[in-house]
Amino acid sequence: MRNSSRWLFILTIVLVAVTVLIARQQKLGLDPDFETVVLPTSTPDFASISDVNEKKQAFFDFLGPQIQLQNQLILKERERLISIEKSFRTESLSSNDVEYIRKLGERYYSSIPTEGVTQDWLNEMLIKVNVLPKALVLTQAANESAWGTSRFAIQANNYFGQWCYKAGCGLVPLKRQEGATHEVAKFDSVTKSVHGYFMNVNRNRAYAALRSIRSDLATNGKDLTSVDTAMALTQGLLSYSERGQDYINDLQTMIRANNKFWID
Repeated sequence: MRNSSRWLFILTIVLVAVTVLIARQQKLGLDPDFETVVLPTSTPDFASISDVNEKKQAFFDFLGPQIQLQNQLILKERERLISIEKSFRTESLSSNDVEYIRKLGERYYSSIPTEGVTQDWLNEMLIKVNVLPKALVLTQAANESAWGTSRFAIQANNYFGQWCYKAGCGLVPLKRQEGATHEVAKFDSVTKSVHGYFMNVNRNRAYAALRSIRSDLATNGKDLTSVDTAMALTQGLLSYSERGQDYINDLQTMIRANNKFWID
C-alpha cells in the first residue's frame, strides 16, 4: 500500500505540472499538443553526494528537464510569432493574431508601438523569443548555486542568483553592503526559477549583447542548442556578474570541463 500511495502521489504531481503548462499555453493561444516533459518531483540532497561526477550528473539530471521544458515552450511561441510575421507581410493579420502578440510583447517587455505592429517590432521580438543551450543554462546554475548547495537554492529555489528589489521578496544576502536594498529572489518552485532565468536573459536590456550574438548565429545557420553556441553566448553575460570577464572565463572553463555531460 505504501508503494501504491507513493506512486499515486508522484503521478498526481506530474499531472498537475502538465495541467499548469497546458493552461499557460492556452492563455497565450498556443496549441497544447506538445511533448510532455516529466519534471523531477523532489530535490536531491546535493551536499550529501560526495562523488564529484555523481553530484554533477544528479544536478544536470535534476535541472535538465526544466530547461527542456522552457525551450519547448519558447519554440512554440516563436513558431506562432513567425506565422504571424508571414501574415503581417501579406497584410492578413487577424484580431486573434494581434491579441496574441500584444500579450507576448508585454511578457517580453516589448509592447506594440502606438502606430501598431511594424516589421522592426516583429524583428525585435524574434531576436528575444528564442532558445538557450542547456550547456550554458546548466553551467550558470551550477556556478551560481554551488551545484545546488547554496542557501538560496535550498531555501528559495533560486539557482541563478536572480535579485529582486521589494522588501520581503526574497532572502537578504548575509554579506549585503550597507545601504543596498536588493534581496535574492524566492521562487515557489524550481520551474518558476528556471523560467525566471530564461525571461531575464531573453528580455532584460543588460543581455541585449547575448541576444545579438544568438541572432547572428541563427542567421548563419548555427545550432543554437550546441556547446559551441553556449561558449559564444557567454560573451553576452558580462553584466550578469560584477566579476565581468573573470566570470565569463569561469563559465567557459566549466563548459569545457563538463563536456562529457553535454552529449545526449
